[in-house]
Amino acid sequence: MTESTPNHLPELAAKLNSPIIIGGKTIPNRLWLAPMAGLTHSAFRQVLAHYGSCGLAFTEMCSAKAVPTENPRVSSVFKWHEWELPSLVCQLVGATPEELVIAAKRVEHEGFFGVDINMGCSARGMIKRKAGAALLKTPEKAVAIVEAVRKAVSIPVFVKFRTGWSKEIEPAVALAKNFEAAGADCLVFHPRVAPDKRTRPPFIDHIRFIKEAVSIPVFGNGNVTTPQHCQDMLERTGCDGVSIGRMAMAQPWLFAQWTTGFTPDKDIFKDYIIRLATALEQDFDPIRAIKRFRLLMAYFAANFRFGHSLLATFSRAKTMDDVRLLAEEYIKPDMQLSQTPNMNLYNL
Repeated sequence: MTESTPNHLPELAAKLNSPIIIGGKTIPNRLWLAPMAGLTHSAFRQVLAHYGSCGLAFTEMCSAKAVPTENPRVSSVFKWHEWELPSLVCQLVGATPEELVIAAKRVEHEGFFGVDINMGCSARGMIKRKAGAALLKTPEKAVAIVEAVRKAVSIPVFVKFRTGWSKEIEPAVALAKNFEAAGADCLVFHPRVAPDKRTRPPFIDHIRFIKEAVSIPVFGNGNVTTPQHCQDMLERTGCDGVSIGRMAMAQPWLFAQWTTGFTPDKDIFKDYIIRLATALEQDFDPIRAIKRFRLLMAYFAANFRFGHSLLATFSRAKTMDDVRLLAEEYIKPDMQLSQTPNMNLYNL
């Protein structure tokens, strides 16, 4: 985010703007929103849509056990706007083929673009349930889940997974091949071991091994914070596209910036916070709205030199009206930006 770092690289835009076909469906570009628990909810996605140019969006992690009986009108997770469905993938987390099949059928029935199977979350609760990244410990079970979901639905099936539980890439390569054989339409690979809570850099070059092992599209994910990072990932690994997580929370206009050359105006940061407050207010009850705002605020604050102070200021907000008042008072056009996001805040 310095003056010497270009916000738009024409060769990157050309690559990202190339349409891609996943499971027989065409996606207009190759820069996607990654699923993030508690963050890529309907309110954030509404703001993201305002800025535009996200090729494919993913919901936050939805429990496969809960989805079959969830009511979107009251659910805080299995929730969407009808206009999103043609370019929205629902991410499911579960431990058995049976529960994931039932949930995937509900996802297809609701009209989502596709279904994504989470094999990357290493939160303690997920591991205890033998779901998420725990599935990487039992490759046969992981593959059986993909095969069962593929047989149950006709929409595209995605698999988001990590390297595994050790740094060796060979087990992940073998899994990728088996996922393809089981019918997966696209793999999204995060090249970190499951126990790593993002405190160490990802092994970006490991994405290349996954890409070379399969013929289906492979998207890379992990620590992409600038257009140059994005271009480097594409060039070094040969992956088909890039999935953006935390940086999308910090600057949701980056999809337009990197693909179209969109230039944000001086008030873009304040505009973002005020739009987010309104969307949260519309989609969630007051308590859930403020909790979700606080989750996202750390990534927003990471944009700035004095982000810790800004985060502390906004932590005082109790309502969305408080958020708007603080935004008007404290988010100014001349605030000093960090060269790259403050990783101390990024890893909260």
